[in-house]
Amino acid sequence: MRTQEKVALVTGASRGIGRGCAEALAADGWSVVVNYRSHEDEAKAVAERCRSFGVRAVTAMADVRDREAVDAMFARTVEHFGGLHLFVSNAADSVRKPFVDLSVEEIAHTLDVSLWGVIHTAQAAARLMVRQNTGGAMVFVSSVHVPFPYANCADYNIAKAGGHALAMTLAAELAKHRIRVNVVEPGWVDTPGERKWSSEEDIAREGARLPWRRLATIQEIGNAVAFLASEKAEYITGSVLKVDGGFTLPRAGYE
Repeated sequence: MRTQEKVALVTGASRGIGRGCAEALAADGWSVVVNYRSHEDEAKAVAERCRSFGVRAVTAMADVRDREAVDAMFARTVEHFGGLHLFVSNAADSVRKPFVDLSVEEIAHTLDVSLWGVIHTAQAAARLMVRQNTGGAMVFVSSVHVPFPYANCADYNIAKAGGHALAMTLAAELAKHRIRVNVVEPGWVDTPGERKWSSEEDIAREGARLPWRRLATIQEIGNAVAFLASEKAEYITGSVLKVDGGFTLPRAGYE
């Protein structure tokens, strides 16, 4: 591994918040493993953007639901970079409809990606970092849906709550290994995933109702992750950083 090289692996990094995380980390001097499942061209573009900051970046295709594929991805990371210093859990999926209308298959899909995918990748990362015995950091991209569960998102709410609980557990277990574990809770973010459900008019209208008068950008979430990954956050572990532009403020407090 290069002297002083910092290596990060970001799941679901080909687009959306994952892309914002990968690019913010690269801008902060991290070499990046850009994980993706199905958007290869976009993942390559993210890696190229990361390399423009003077760091190394590679793409890594792996379905986070597949434990063997996940383990192989981490093994390739070690082969390529020599080790890992930061793991960012971001990959997720969901279905938006009332709980009574969700099929078992739809719930299972969301939990497979957004909870089991987190478990598979986090355990692989934790085992690697403990074995390295060089410390490190983990950041879980969660959601304001954990403290404030929204209707028609039961599958997503359950998965994110489980990931949050795992992050806090790991913060307690891994502190003795000098591995910091924290959570970022984004509010409403303008992503390709969000645009599956909302039109341009919906986003503009709903964003204007927020205290900050707009949705968050993927870069703003990435900047929060980069901060928690940095030496400036050396004494921060087991914490939650809410990045929501006031989204979760009491509605009565809105002007």
